[in-house]
Amino acid sequence: MQLESALYMIPVPISDGKLSDFLPSGNSEIISGIRHFIVENVRTARRFLKKMDPSTDISQLTFYELNGHTPEDDISGYLTPLREGNPMGVMSEAGCPGVADPGAKVVLAAQNEGLRIIPLVGPSSILLSLMASGLNGQKFAFQGYLPVDTKERDKTIRDLESQSRRLDMTQIFIETPYRNEKMLDSLLKNLGGETLLCVASDVTNPQEKIITKPVKRWKEDRLKIEKVPTIFLFYCRDGKK
Repeated sequence: MQLESALYMIPVPISDGKLSDFLPSGNSEIISGIRHFIVENVRTARRFLKKMDPSTDISQLTFYELNGHTPEDDISGYLTPLREGNPMGVMSEAGCPGVADPGAKVVLAAQNEGLRIIPLVGPSSILLSLMASGLNGQKFAFQGYLPVDTKERDKTIRDLESQSRRLDMTQIFIETPYRNEKMLDSLLKNLGGETLLCVASDVTNPQEKIITKPVKRWKEDRLKIEKVPTIFLFYCRDGKK
């Protein structure tokens, strides 16, 4: 397959299972034509490519690792193959690259040079959780990670609830799995009883749980969250506290 010279944003699964359950078949055709990849984690990327096509010769591929430790000065150099007319791929460790992911930095560098960027279809735990939450999907904000410090996190939660009430907006954020329980503790302590809280864990896995109910009901029927990827969403409806 002859590919257009472009930076292809390649989604990867967010759980184990058959790739055909999460990714269009056309993605495989595109990926097979790419030899240069910018990835968050080389080992994860190689494993995904092998699973996508067991015949892939990994030794013939070039990987550029882009994560939180990558020097800013290195990022522009990663685009050299694209400038020379070669297609390139960008992959996150899980889900959609460029969304809550350092891949956005290389995309901005490509945008600044007027280079072509093509996003491919794939799973996003953020959108899948919102879809299944029943919360306001007309107006929402993704807040990334909240502060680790307890006092700062508590204040941020209260501020976000106030913003949700004022702007009629769903708030969405993530947490490191081993801190899931602490995050839920903070939410139940700081949110009003009528605020709707959704906890979406292990999205797309057979063990997936996506549950929405008022905070006062969460307090009555507390869910134990395993140390698995989790998205938290809340919405302060009808101006009620």
